[in-house]
Amino acid sequence: PRVPSSSRLKSLALLRRAAGVCWTVRHFPRCWPLGLVSVLLYAWVFFDYKLYATVGLQLVFAASQLYGWYLWTRKSSDQTLHPVSTLSPRQRWLGLLLAAVGGLALGYAMSLWTDNSSPWMDAGLTAFSLLAQVWMAQKRLECWPLWIAVDVLYVGLFLSTAMYLTALLYLLFALLAGLGWREWQRSLKPAQV
Repeated sequence: PRVPSSSRLKSLALLRRAAGVCWTVRHFPRCWPLGLVSVLLYAWVFFDYKLYATVGLQLVFAASQLYGWYLWTRKSSDQTLHPVSTLSPRQRWLGLLLAAVGGLALGYAMSLWTDNSSPWMDAGLTAFSLLAQVWMAQKRLECWPLWIAVDVLYVGLFLSTAMYLTALLYLLFALLAGLGWREWQRSLKPAQV
């Protein structure tokens, strides 16, 4: 069998990723297996381009897709699916602090041992993306404003590296995150608002 070209793989991954985000906004648990296929396709593309650290990030995202799929399809003691909830202020600040420390550590390592053109921004966005992904898997409302911030910063990074179509894709992701935030706010139980 013929291996698909990188551009074809990128197109497949992009379409699946966009559909997965739309399904996440609508609370469809199928967003997670779709996202799993997308990140594995991106891992293949990045491997083809010899971007091995990014391949590793995609594998972490693959594990988080399985985690989210498990959480979203697991029924609680009252036999309802996992609801949208909010973080306590302590949980929110602890998560943000851990992401910041992780981003600084990764940025320092990348600035020393790689030829990454934007090690600090790349590392920081990676760390906060992972936090947003975990919060999304847990159906925490706070994932959406974090995704908006991360995606907008990614747009700037991709514009600075002349990756214009990828910047446009991340602008779309930021807009979808805004829709997700609004949709998930509506689904909160009145006691949580």
